[in-house]
Amino acid sequence: MRKKAVLAYARLLAGLWLCIFAFSAQALDVLLANAWNEHLEPSAYWVSEKLDGVRAVWDGAQLRTRNGHLIHAPAWYIAGFPKDAMDGELWMGRKRFEAVSGAVRQQAPNDVLWRQIHYRIFELPNMPGDFSARIVEMQRISQAASVPWLTPVEQFRVGNADALRHKLDAVVAEGGEGLMLHRADASYQTGRSNALLKLKPFDDAEARVVAHRPGTGRNAKRLGALQVETATGLSFRIGSGFSDKQRENPPPIGTVISYRYNGLTNKGLPRFPRFLRFRPLE
Repeated sequence: MRKKAVLAYARLLAGLWLCIFAFSAQALDVLLANAWNEHLEPSAYWVSEKLDGVRAVWDGAQLRTRNGHLIHAPAWYIAGFPKDAMDGELWMGRKRFEAVSGAVRQQAPNDVLWRQIHYRIFELPNMPGDFSARIVEMQRISQAASVPWLTPVEQFRVGNADALRHKLDAVVAEGGEGLMLHRADASYQTGRSNALLKLKPFDDAEARVVAHRPGTGRNAKRLGALQVETATGLSFRIGSGFSDKQRENPPPIGTVISYRYNGLTNKGLPRFPRFLRFRPLE
């Protein structure tokens, strides 16, 4: 009984610490994607793979998450970065989110892990001109920096909806998450915008953990479900998608998680929500 009380207290402290941490930095004004609409014409967009890493904004001197938290990258890693502001993804490869997230969270950077991390540029904040022009500039910046791990995200065009769906299927089959589509003629924007759209084989969103619900049966004495709340005030439970390890050590109360779902119910709640991942930095 005493052990359970100690564990509960430790989780409470962890949740409080993460809440304090979350409010200790100011969110950056960055471009955020809306969902792809199948009625749009894909030929008007540049397309790239949606990388499953940690988003990082370079301000010319340091890397920060989109919520403004400092990323403690090794000095050698950023030594060759340009003075130009960049927005990109710290990425280790497909299906390696947990590894890159763990490496980026460390305040004392692990050189062995950081040598496996690429910084993939996908935007240049505040640069004039359209996105097509910014793609050319991203390539120039990368070549001028001569830093092997600093490279632009590959951008390509598709001619129609069938070609776009074929590309999505190919990326997902190889372990990718989905695609991003950026209007070729769009000037740089911030906030959620239709200039940038994401296309995935499932819907996903984020919510904050507000309570842990105990499990039953094989999940007795560990997590049964998370009670979560969205930014718009919707409250619901997520009871699937967890590994045994995650049920034994669930995301602390107050933290933000990502979840998958299949459309919305008549009440506007996500249908069949499943836990996807815990995003401590973003």
